[in-house]
Amino acid sequence: MDFSLTEAQQDLGGLAARILGDWNERSGSSRAEAYDPDLWAQLARAGLLDAALGESVGGGGFGLLEQCSVLIELGTVAAPVPYLSSITGGAAAMAEFGSGLHTERWVLPVTRGQRTLAVALADEGSPPGFTGRYVDGSLRASGAQTAVLHGAHADGYVCELATPDGAALAVLDRAHEGLSISEQHAVDGTGAALVELDDAVIDEDALLGRPGSGAATWLRQRVTVGLCASQLGITSRALEMTSEYAQKREQFGEVIGSFQAVRQRLAEAYLDVEAVRLTLWQAAWALSEGKPAAEEVATAKFWAAQAGHRVAHSAVHVHGGVGIDTDYPLHRYFVAAKRAEFALGGATAQLRALGSLLADTPA
Repeated sequence: MDFSLTEAQQDLGGLAARILGDWNERSGSSRAEAYDPDLWAQLARAGLLDAALGESVGGGGFGLLEQCSVLIELGTVAAPVPYLSSITGGAAAMAEFGSGLHTERWVLPVTRGQRTLAVALADEGSPPGFTGRYVDGSLRASGAQTAVLHGAHADGYVCELATPDGAALAVLDRAHEGLSISEQHAVDGTGAALVELDDAVIDEDALLGRPGSGAATWLRQRVTVGLCASQLGITSRALEMTSEYAQKREQFGEVIGSFQAVRQRLAEAYLDVEAVRLTLWQAAWALSEGKPAAEEVATAKFWAAQAGHRVAHSAVHVHGGVGIDTDYPLHRYFVAAKRAEFALGGATAQLRALGSLLADTPA
């Protein structure tokens, strides 16, 4: 594969970096904790929300690679906007599997910065939190999914359902009868939610594709890769801040960056960040080319979770007491990296499947 960025990736990433850099400088410590609607609207006016969607839904004709470039920049400032769930998740799934009704009702308002989406997917290797059954010819869903990213403030929810015909995706309005949302406090404080369905009727026009069509797997893989891209931005900036701090902070008459133990810690963090970068782009490229990418996504997920943990803790340790000061910016990156780590979870299921595949492959 070619690891060089396309012109569109460079342009979108550069535009996002300029907007987010200005916003980060203005907002400082007064930034919104969970969701900044003004920033969301600003990204929409700049064309960043629709640029990386297909032309079939009025987008710029780009896709996952370009979305990852934007997500990296969003991670770099730990921006409180639901680009991952609304664009890489919900809107992209509707562009791939939805109808014109989905585009009119959801995609266009989302890309205009007027609405947001959350994605309630089952954890990899776990049964879906929502179960659908047919009653008198209609599909009814019940169940719950916890810690749904950006769910507390979303206008709509893309929910994975386990039905007799296979996994299905349903798009439900926040006011949908039988749907209830309870805000949860996550490690970074951003608006996670417990999403519950109680015998909710799922109309046919709410479904994205047919049950069992593979839409849920398609969406899960892209959301996972998108979260890895965000983690790359978070860890890259945390490492950069830590390196800068180590070059200025003095102890025993020397800058701490000259100490062998600190240099080793920073070198290990650098290798971790580069591992996230490599595995992220490998997985994103494979998905964008329509290739089977289960192993690549599992590998990227593993590194993003593991490296996120190690880099975040290294950054705090090198900073010392200031690293856990909530008035110091590093704190935002630590909790953002931990949130992404917990959301990605372990890669046990994927690595087990990969091990089985390799064991069955002739030498």
